[in-house]
Amino acid sequence: MATTLSATIPDSIGSALDHEILRTKRTYSSIVTAALSQYLGVPIHTLFQVSTSGALVAGVFDRETSVESVLEHGDFGLGTFAHLDGEMVVLDGRAYQVQGSGLVSEARGDAGAPFAVVTRFTPQIDETSVPVSNFRELEACCDLYRKSGNIFYAIRLDGHFQRVRTRAVNPPQPGTRLVDAAKDQSEFNFHSIEGTLIGLWSPGFSSAFSVAGYHFHFLSEDRQHGGHLLDVCAGPLRLRVEALTNFHLALPESEAFLKADLSKNTAEELAYAEQAH
Repeated sequence: MATTLSATIPDSIGSALDHEILRTKRTYSSIVTAALSQYLGVPIHTLFQVSTSGALVAGVFDRETSVESVLEHGDFGLGTFAHLDGEMVVLDGRAYQVQGSGLVSEARGDAGAPFAVVTRFTPQIDETSVPVSNFRELEACCDLYRKSGNIFYAIRLDGHFQRVRTRAVNPPQPGTRLVDAAKDQSEFNFHSIEGTLIGLWSPGFSSAFSVAGYHFHFLSEDRQHGGHLLDVCAGPLRLRVEALTNFHLALPESEAFLKADLSKNTAEELAYAEQAH
């Protein structure tokens, strides 16, 4: 959503604004939005992340923050819950928990989260996608709307899905590494269903602290089904994309995080945990 503003400003400010537009080739809207964002303290095009993917891989998945705190930083995104009790889906300012049993419920504000990535979704692109018959085609479709491989993107797709395959992790024993926890996951298949894909794309250099590439969660329109996306057949869908040029990483202060060995390269383990088994 966007709001059109009409304002009267001094000639000196108007001249300075015109000069800045000529200098930077930016639009009136982008400059005024940036100025208001700074003045009001409301970040735009910012991805807010709690903890790191490496910590999650290493088994640091107790409560690091609350769902209420996560929602203070964004209305769109994904993550997981304390003790890996299911998948987190943040959509339209609400957080949903998809458990290994298949149960979907709105998460309580005081529910714990060890890892989450959210943004205040303000898309710059709103178009209709081509149909896709599998996950690779979904990636290729979204690639068309990415202008750079060096920034982050938030991607939302709404509509009718012919087929969706998802999974949700089940709570493992304390100290279990993510790669082992992922071996005990529940998988779900949905057919002819209305819903939304909540997606993030992260550049390769972010693999040290995030999930590089595409990461999608699904939530049905009736909020009864969902999970981490494994495969899909759908479309055409309404596709909205936002380029995210600011990144904020909030590191936990828990003893588990502070004492964990996070020096290892966990990219392979994370890739295994993210894929189907």
